[in-house]
Amino acid sequence: MERLPDVSSLQLLVQVAKRGSIGAAAHDAGVSQPAVSKRITALERELGVRLLDRSRRGSALTDAGELVTGWAGRVLDELTVLTDGVEALRREAAGQLTVAASLTVAEHLLPGWLGKLRRSLPELHVGLQVMNSMRVCELTRDQLVDVGFIESPTMIKGLRSRVVARDRLVLVVSRRHPWARRRRPVDVTELAATPVISRERGSGTRETLEHAASRAGSRLVAPLLELGSSAAIRSTVLDAGGPAVLSELIVAADLAAGVLVEVPTDGIDLTRVLRAVWPSTATPPAPAEALIRCALRSSSGRR
Repeated sequence: MERLPDVSSLQLLVQVAKRGSIGAAAHDAGVSQPAVSKRITALERELGVRLLDRSRRGSALTDAGELVTGWAGRVLDELTVLTDGVEALRREAAGQLTVAASLTVAEHLLPGWLGKLRRSLPELHVGLQVMNSMRVCELTRDQLVDVGFIESPTMIKGLRSRVVARDRLVLVVSRRHPWARRRRPVDVTELAATPVISRERGSGTRETLEHAASRAGSRLVAPLLELGSSAAIRSTVLDAGGPAVLSELIVAADLAAGVLVEVPTDGIDLTRVLRAVWPSTATPPAPAEALIRCALRSSSGRR
């Protein structure tokens, strides 16, 4: 083999193995199915082995493909260790406060908190990463950021947390949706049986809704659509794409303007807490403690 396979081809191979088809892997990667098929074929030529058995029912790994996929997974894991480690070294050298936050917190609350922090610590450089709550927890646990902010009701092991704010999820539809004119609330059974436009797994908003339905004795059906941001969900709902459950922070202006309609719910508690998280084996650095205090003061002022 004259050259090493590129990382993106290995990632696609691992995803095909995980999802069981080239089409599903293409959907996850946001590229066309022919493009993924072409990349896998090129990888097979490079390696000189057949990796997949293709059929109408999907794509199955060959024996050689099983081995190569296992090796590829380990290579990708080590590459993540490398890139995260280098980022940690860079952050340490820069002496900056690094923050990871879920989308809702990052877009609607953190700007105000950071503004307060900058007024008290004007020389501080803050780096912010925005991602879903599960990834925030992972980066914080591995001490790749100084502090995280999540909206998820659960945490992974190895973290401590503090409630810094509260939020409410609301069921919303466009003015053209039939639910916009209904007189009675949507009960938990009907909501659970209705496909809604949803965030991806690992999102705090989706996890909050799933936990709330479970506490009420229901289980959600598969989403109508899975989108990677609340802004994308909001736009789809505005285009009458279907109902969605979103943070009140995100849709407050749309509800006030009447372009979205809140549909009352019954039998399900959609309130949630927003939390700061940090490794259980470490104490947050002083700038992170100061940011948490800014969040608490802002939350107290909103009540």
